[in-house]
Amino acid sequence: MLASKTLLSKQTLAVLSRQPACFVHHGDYGNWGNTNIAVVFSGCGWWDGTDVHEGVYTMYHLSRNGARFQMFAPNQQQMHVMDHMRKQPGSGENRIYDYFWPSHRNMMMEAARFSHGQGMTQMQDLSKLDVNSFDAIIFPGGHGITKNLCSFVKDGKDFKLHNDVERVLKEFHRSRKPIGLASMAPMLACRVLPSIEVTMGYEKDDNTRWGNWPNTNMVQAVKSMGARHNVREPYEAYVDEKNKVVSTPTFMWETEYHYHYIFDGIGNMVKHVMRMSTK
Repeated sequence: MLASKTLLSKQTLAVLSRQPACFVHHGDYGNWGNTNIAVVFSGCGWWDGTDVHEGVYTMYHLSRNGARFQMFAPNQQQMHVMDHMRKQPGSGENRIYDYFWPSHRNMMMEAARFSHGQGMTQMQDLSKLDVNSFDAIIFPGGHGITKNLCSFVKDGKDFKLHNDVERVLKEFHRSRKPIGLASMAPMLACRVLPSIEVTMGYEKDDNTRWGNWPNTNMVQAVKSMGARHNVREPYEAYVDEKNKVVSTPTFMWETEYHYHYIFDGIGNMVKHVMRMSTK
């Protein structure tokens, strides 16, 4: 009987020893809390800000890999507010709608929907981001990239970056700190960092029953800026080791069901950012 109890105790301990997440999860790179990542948002919502899935997946994978992170967004008005049901800018035809969803919103206030709790998890003004306080920076995707963080939607190939976006990209690159970019975000880095290598997925819209690539015009835009584009699947990441830039196509690929591909793409990007930030 005593021998049976001893054997059971050993088996229990063996099982528990294989479950570090139940107690303290140290992540795949470094020790818990030693890496501090800045995450930049452009609002809240795929059509006029940061995509909800990409933003949440980014924070999940940072947490899973043992990183601390701080959220930032510009404290300025976004380009417009989209009706995500009709996929068009909100109009004045519905007074109740306009009362609750005004046509102009502040990016930082909208992005604060991603935050939870107090202190470091609160949304911060992007103008206060200090490169010396962080080991890497990540930009989740969404149309806020091309509407709010730069003027691509308005100005096309002659677009300009938001001043603080340009500043932090140059500072992290100059400091040899990793830069993570999801879906449309490579547009930002390619504008100000010469000759980097990125992926935004496919270079032409190969429509299949699994999904399609409707924003390939942005791929042509980054190539015209002198960047080298590499074709990758939505669940993959491309690593420019020389410039410490990691990109993933994610929702450049439009899909109705296969969100796990987006989750995996963000995860691969985050893991490479973490790997390079510990060097």
